[in-house]
Amino acid sequence: MDEDRTARDRALRGAHRRPRYRRRLRIAAWSAAGVVVVGVGAAAGVAYWQLDGNLKSVDINAQLGTDRPSAATDGSQNILVLGSDSRSGSNHAMAGGVTDGTARSDTAMVVHIDRDHSAASVVSIPRDTLVNRPACTGTDGHSPEPAAAGVMFNSAYQTGGAVCAVKTAESMTGLRMNHYVEVDFSGFAKLIDDIGGVTVTTTKQIDDPDSKLRLPAGTHRLNGTQALAFVRTRHSVGDGSDLGRIELQHQMVAAIAKQAGASSLLSDPGKLYSLANDATRSVTTDSDLGSVASLVSFGESVKGISASKLTMVTMPTQPAVSDPNRLEANPVLAKQLWGALKQDRPVPESVVRNEPANPVTG
Repeated sequence: MDEDRTARDRALRGAHRRPRYRRRLRIAAWSAAGVVVVGVGAAAGVAYWQLDGNLKSVDINAQLGTDRPSAATDGSQNILVLGSDSRSGSNHAMAGGVTDGTARSDTAMVVHIDRDHSAASVVSIPRDTLVNRPACTGTDGHSPEPAAAGVMFNSAYQTGGAVCAVKTAESMTGLRMNHYVEVDFSGFAKLIDDIGGVTVTTTKQIDDPDSKLRLPAGTHRLNGTQALAFVRTRHSVGDGSDLGRIELQHQMVAAIAKQAGASSLLSDPGKLYSLANDATRSVTTDSDLGSVASLVSFGESVKGISASKLTMVTMPTQPAVSDPNRLEANPVLAKQLWGALKQDRPVPESVVRNEPANPVTG
């Protein structure tokens, strides 16, 4: 009897202890889960803060004021994208050519996003196009720079940085630039490496001692350094002018869009963070895009624009009357181009047909 009672007492005590033990386990488990969640949230917050801290921005709206073309009201947007040839920092080793301590807009594109954000037109502006540059403020943000007639488009950036480049682009096109994005040499190369390289095809050999690019005819997978040389080469392409280089840049834009859409970055948090870190270190934007949240929001709004939805053209030009070694806008076709984009219409066929034949890809 005593042994039976003792066994029952032990069983009862065990029954009372089990719920309490299980409850403690649950509390411990939820506490551990809470620590993990908080830890992940904190890490994400630190990463977000770091990415935000990488970004550089320019308050273009405040500096330009109201003396600008009216912004579109139909939802379409225009973005001035510049590739800077600054020789500072890690760009110095990648710049090549003559280094004089200044920076110019080595590449200039006006990207027009249609009202539905389902398609885009990418218009390249040859850097040696002669334009009438409006009065600007110098790169120090204070010194006045008088208006100048018949100067190369890329001198605007050298004269007054991003603000002067935007002001000159708006004056020339009649379009309001909603945003500004500048990418530097080293940043571009890193971004190409981050997405796993890009594939391009050439029907002619490229051998440019300035850009140090040597490619036989055929299809090539380019790493970041090679891709940078590809978009900068011109001396062994076509007639050696900037128009030939622009054709290579158009092919690169399409290749990047195709590769980014096919890559597995979104499923690899490490690679995605590396891309985001390099991207935010490499770009300068207008202040409206100067945060990770703004960039993500903007990216979400245009994520439906695939490579097949990009129309890429060069602003129609002709040899300049004042200097046959320079270009000037074709007055008729350029007006048609900018007028169509202002009304959010497709680029006219007359403008597309004016495009020079691709000297490399045929």
